Order: sequence, then C-alpha cells, then structure tokens
Amino acid sequence: MPEMITWDYGINQVKISMSYPLRWVNSYVLQDSSGGVAIIDPGPRNSITEKEWEKALEYLGYTLHDVSEVFVTHHHPDHYGLAGWFQSQSDCLVYMSQRAYDESLMMWGEDSVINTELMLWLRQHGLPEKWTGQMEQHLLDFLPQVSPAPDITIVKGESHLELGGLSWLVIETGGHAPGHLSLYNRDFGLMMCGDAVLPQISPNVSLIPGSDPEPLNTFMNSLLKFNNVEVKQAFPGHRNPFSTFHKRIEDLLAHHEQRLLEIEKLLIQSPQSGYEICATLFGNRLSLHQMRFAMCEALAHLQELVRRDKAQSSSTLNGGIIFTATNKPLGSL
Repeated sequence: MPEMITWDYGINQVKISMSYPLRWVNSYVLQDSSGGVAIIDPGPRNSITEKEWEKALEYLGYTLHDVSEVFVTHHHPDHYGLAGWFQSQSDCLVYMSQRAYDESLMMWGEDSVINTELMLWLRQHGLPEKWTGQMEQHLLDFLPQVSPAPDITIVKGESHLELGGLSWLVIETGGHAPGHLSLYNRDFGLMMCGDAVLPQISPNVSLIPGSDPEPLNTFMNSLLKFNNVEVKQAFPGHRNPFSTFHKRIEDLLAHHEQRLLEIEKLLIQSPQSGYEICATLFGNRLSLHQMRFAMCEALAHLQELVRRDKAQSSSTLNGGIIFTATNKPLGSL
C-alpha cells in the first residue's frame, strides 16, 4: 500500500509511485459527508499505481466506483496519467483547464507531431545525436502512462468548485505547465498547488515548440499572482506539504533571477548554443529524461534573456541556433 498521511479538513495525502529521482507524486483524496470521493492528481498509469490506488481506497473505506471527481492540475503524465483510467472505472468527472487539455492533445493526442518536432528543434540548439536519436521513442514511451484519455469537464480560472465538502477558488497559472490549475480555500488558508510552487525543488520551466513562447516570464508572473492570497498550508505535487508558501515564492523568484545572471555572464564571455549553456548549468551526465528537461529549461532562460533584450539569437551556417549577449549593461532592465 502507498504511504498515506491524513491532514486536517478531511485531506488524505497519498504518495503514488513514480520514477527516480522524484520517487512519488502527491495525490490527494478529499471525502465529503455525502459519500463522494474527489481525487486531485491521480498520478501516472501503470500496473503498480493501479494496485496502489485499489489498496489506498480500500484502506479509506472506498472502492474505485466511489470516485466521483478527479481534478487534474496540469497535463504532465505524473499528474494526469490515471485520470482516464479512473473515469473508465467509475464514470467520474475529470476537471481540467482548456489550456491544459489543449497541451495534453499536443503532447499525447492521436495527431501529435511533438515527438519529431522536439527532436529536430533540440538538434538545432546543439543537443548531440546521442540524445536526439532517442528522443522520439522516449516521448512515445509515455503514452501508456496517459491512456486512455479522459473526457474532460473544462474548469476556468477564478471559478469555484465544491470538492470534499470545501469550497475552492480555482487559480490558473503557467510557466511549469500552461493552464496549470491550483485550488485555494479561503476559509482555512489551504492551497492545492500541484507543481506551481514546490518546497525544496524548483519546478521545471521548459521552452518547447508549439507551447508557451515565454514560459519563464509566465512562471515568474504567476508566482506574483499567488501573493494575493493568504496561505497557511500548501499541498504540493512533490515533496511534503509546507507552511512557508510565500517565502518559497520569494526564493523561487530569486533563484531564477540568479540563474539569468549566470547565463548572461556566460554569453558575455562568448556566443553559445543552448546545449553549451545547458551542459555548463546541469552537466551532461544525465538520463535522457533529465536531459530533455535540462535543455528545455536552459532554453526557457535564454528566451527570457532575449525578451529582456539581454541576448539575441541567430542562425549558424549549418542551420543551428546560437545565442549572443547584447551590449546592455549586466543586470540592467
């Protein structure tokens, strides 16, 4: 049975297994007095996680058929993956934002071409063939984790949902994932924040073709949006619930500003490709999965420097892309 922790207000944290290095994703079970069960972010689908859910629900006194609602914060497989499976078991509603649903189709839909597009795009940015040659199959390998696709009930930001006997304000943000939804309960200061704000680790912010063209700018503006609400307890998608929500926002903003300065200094030394920047920041002894995230995060920072007029990109003779620092004073806006 997966590790489970019961919190106040009928919130049950269920640690659903996923691959190293994260090891688990936090799912949350909310129970209401009428007997309905709502699940937030059910996790990736495989035979192990299916069994974990059967045992977790049995421990709580429920079956799969008692699940009436699944709320998905964003489209990544470790959060969205089991939503369709739950719906096939209980005919439950699956809530998601329109943008997150569109992203799921771009990544996992029948007409998706992202496997090829991402491989060619990363090759343009200097990623060696030993990585790009595996990229298409790497993305295809995620399909079993997100199948079957659920029928979605669209939820809009600033709307309200009743889940687990509590009223939640829906907050839509982006950066880590377009259309990311968090849930905020004003009465008790509770925030179900998915991967929008994480303790200890920085949410990945990736630039990928066909998605948000300025994800780091979106992410940083989204963090500021959270400052409008008072949060006493935050329930994240990874690691453990925490009470230092607003301090964590400050730390994340400072982290990315520091990272931008680091990259700016590297470009002042010499023009560089996205891969060269990535290798300096993250090294190159990474798994393929880690390298994909590292490359796309490095490119998100480079794009933010371009947006701030600190850098510019240009094409090389062989069709690659190179980044060069502008003549703006270091650190100026």
